[in-house]
Formats: sequence, structure tokens, C-alpha cells
Amino acid sequence: MKLAKIIFSQDGLVLLGENVELTERIIARLTELGIQFVYIADARTADVVLPELISEDTMRVALTEIRTNFREIMERPNRRSAKPRIFIDKPFRQMMNMVIDDLLSRRDAMVMLMNMSTVDHYLYQHSLNVCVYTTLLGIAHGYSRDELMTLGLGALLHDIGKTRIDPGVLKKNGSLTSEEYEEIKRHAELGYLILKDEPNIPLLAAHCAYQHHERLDGSGYPRGLKGDEIQEFAKWVGLVDSYDAMTTNRIYRSPMLPHHAMEQLYAGSGSLYEQRMLQLFRDKVAIYPIGLSVKLHTGESGVVVGIHSSCPHRPVVRVLYNEAGEALKIPYEKDLSRQLSVMIVGVDDRAQSDALAATAD
Repeated sequence: MKLAKIIFSQDGLVLLGENVELTERIIARLTELGIQFVYIADARTADVVLPELISEDTMRVALTEIRTNFREIMERPNRRSAKPRIFIDKPFRQMMNMVIDDLLSRRDAMVMLMNMSTVDHYLYQHSLNVCVYTTLLGIAHGYSRDELMTLGLGALLHDIGKTRIDPGVLKKNGSLTSEEYEEIKRHAELGYLILKDEPNIPLLAAHCAYQHHERLDGSGYPRGLKGDEIQEFAKWVGLVDSYDAMTTNRIYRSPMLPHHAMEQLYAGSGSLYEQRMLQLFRDKVAIYPIGLSVKLHTGESGVVVGIHSSCPHRPVVRVLYNEAGEALKIPYEKDLSRQLSVMIVGVDDRAQSDALAATAD
């Protein structure tokens, strides 16, 4: 098998490029790094274009800036040298302009999985994911460019407080003690304290860090805010943060697929999350992303090759295997938005080792 999509390193560099053959050694290394799925090139889907929310250049710049500036913030409390302090507003605003430009050029884009990263550096990729997803929703909601900048910065920096949390607690492989959980919860307030005095970072962005774990019914933390006491931007960030946390690989669990994560989110409609925000999010999330291997109730299986923005839960599936599990010499497509009696019943067991199988353009 050969890769069909680039995997980036923590530094924003290409870890593995397109068309790299996956040897047993490479697969073992990817597994060690916590990468749970890859996109695989397949001649039968050679015409399928894997959509990108942001360009490779933007991805590379973003990961580099996040790593550099998050580490600078992490080192501040222990710094004893006369080295001048780095202010994070300029590089992050430049990065946000690139993200906004990319997303504005793809106004019909859907939220697609972006978690091609290692578990060890979850914070960097998660921050970028939440930033991109939230900004995309902000565009769909109709916010101005200035509002998108503030919303995007708040989303990008929502977890900045984790740079002040013991890494051993953050990366613990197993259940947290009550003391460790309380330590983790401190990241919201710590993030606010870091950002509120940061020059040229909007105070509203600092409140996104402070409030992204607050919930409508008052069950969140750190202050148990309810309803309209929670800033609107923080509500968006909290919703997207939950989704990305569910769909991203973690040390202690495998990622959920988008449709399972959406079910979890909808269970909190009106109590944890704003229903109107969930509805917009549902309309913009690719429940079955392009490239996902799926199984139909007919017994056939194949790959999602198209999504209808008006009904993302009813994609176009290219059938590659018949009811008996035999590979088809001539694949065919089923548009589930037209064939309403056909249902997706799960991810094809045959593709679990490469849970997302597709190819690049």
C-alpha cells in the first residue's frame, strides 16, 4: 500500500509524503507515534480528490508557529536570562489571516478530519483543528473578518493553559485521580491569565480559554456559568473542542468516527450546547468524510467519494466489494441522497487497518 495524503511532523515538516510505500517497519513506527489511520492510494479511486480545508503551506506555517510560540509560553516561568520576551500576537495574526483566506476561498467546504498527527503532540494539532473548524463555522454563521480573527485566535489559544500543566498528568495513560483531574481543570483559568495581559490579543479570545468548558446548564467549569453568562465565541469553541477531542486519537483511547461524535454532541443539545449551534455544525460536518470506507446494509462495501452539502449524512459511495465480499472489477456508485432505502451500517471491517482508504488527485 502507498500513502495518498501527507503526514506532517510536530514541526510542520513532512513526516511522510504521498506515494510512500508502507513497509512493516513504517507501519510499526506510525503505530508507535499514535497515528490510527492513513489515506491509502487505490487505483479504483484514483479520480477521488481528498479535500483540504487549508493548504499545505498554511498547515506547515501553522504547526511551526504553534509549536514555537506555545513552547515560548511554556518556558516563560523558568526563564532567567535577559532574552527578550516574544509576543505572540503578530505571528498568530499572520497565521490566522492565512487560515481565513484559505477557508474563504472554500466557502462550501465541510469539516473534514484533520488529525494526521502524533499523540505526543496532541496539543499542537488539536489547537489547529479547533481553530480551523471554528473559523469555518464562523464564516458559515456570517461573522465579519474582524470577528473571525478574534474567534479564530480564541479557538487557537483555548488550551494555552495546558502549557502550564504537568506533562505527566496531561499524557497519563489511564484514569486520572481526583487531584489530577482538578489539576487538568486549572488549564482554563491559567489560559485566561496568560492571555488577558498578552498585548494585542483580544480579551474576548482570553475568555474563550476561560469559558470553553462551561456548559449551558451550569455543569461546566471553572465557574459553573449558565446560558447567556457564557460568551458566544466561547460556546462555539467549547462545541468544536468537544468534537475534535472525540475524533482525535488520545493516549487512553482510539478516536471516534464523526457520526458517533455527532451523536454524543446531540445528546447534550439544549443542556450542554446551543441547539442552533449544533444544527449549523451538523450541516457543516462531513459525517462520512470523503475517503471513509463504509459498509452498506445490502452487504456491499466501498469508499465515500462525494458529499452533498445539503444532506452530508447521505453521501455518494463507490462500491468496491459486492455482498459476498468479492472485489468488483468494475466498481459502481450509489448516491444515497437518491437511494433513500440504502443505509450505511458501519465502517467496513476489511478496512479497519487503514480506516480511511482513498487516494489523492
